[in-house]
Amino acid sequence: MKVFKTVDSLRKWRSDLSPEKTLGLVPTMGALHEGHLSLIRRSRDENDFCLATIFVNPTQFDRKEDLESYPNSLETDLQMLKESGCHAVFVPTSEDIYENKIASDSFDFDGLDKVMEGRYRKGHFDGVATIVRKLFLLTQPDRAYFGEKDFQQLQIIKKMVRAEKLSVEIIPCEIFREEDGLAMSSRNRRLDVQQRKEASLLYKTLKQSRELLKKGVGFEIIHNMADEAFQSNPILKLEYFEIAEIDTLATALIYDPSKKYRAFIAAFAGPVRLIDNIALN
Repeated sequence: MKVFKTVDSLRKWRSDLSPEKTLGLVPTMGALHEGHLSLIRRSRDENDFCLATIFVNPTQFDRKEDLESYPNSLETDLQMLKESGCHAVFVPTSEDIYENKIASDSFDFDGLDKVMEGRYRKGHFDGVATIVRKLFLLTQPDRAYFGEKDFQQLQIIKKMVRAEKLSVEIIPCEIFREEDGLAMSSRNRRLDVQQRKEASLLYKTLKQSRELLKKGVGFEIIHNMADEAFQSNPILKLEYFEIAEIDTLATALIYDPSKKYRAFIAAFAGPVRLIDNIALN
């Protein structure tokens, strides 16, 4: 497995690849877990070459303390990638990526960025789109792989790719979960024992919302169920619970069987912010 630390070295490797060979890209911020590795394996299986990136992107953090506390396990990450069959890894610095001007570009996402995560994390999606576009232009992948845990991010990246007319296929990948249902995340490492135990409430709430919808229960009652579940929990603080149409991410008020919906949730366990979502129909 090759490890590139500069833009120039990565560009040379990319230009040396045969045009007939396909490249799959898996962008990450490191602190890898089985969810990331599932993306690597799929990229490896569906392409001639698999490239991962490890870069903690400063422009997508709305809270300085989250950036400073983001876990760093580079040596372990590289070993995990090697064992998963990844062909190459790009580990740049902020200076190399942003050329000494660390700032986001501005994008028009047609409102996809104004709800849920965008409502609570100002500028987050401009930062995400900025770094993803930079990586796409630099690496010219045929396919790029993203987990559905960040479903809103996934929809925004698709929107950016269409708007910029980039020739990359975005591949959504299923959420990988712990045995109790908690979505795998690098943030889970920061949970203490009690927080980790209670964190499964996010997935339990999502599953219950799907079960209630199947029984014909209305969205308002489902929202009340979620609120009550967290009000009685002393460890977790609910930030939002939303049911939205998957294409527009607009809040759903009345069920329409012709549309597809997902339930989205965000909650705090102490200082650790957790998110999750689930398909409802």
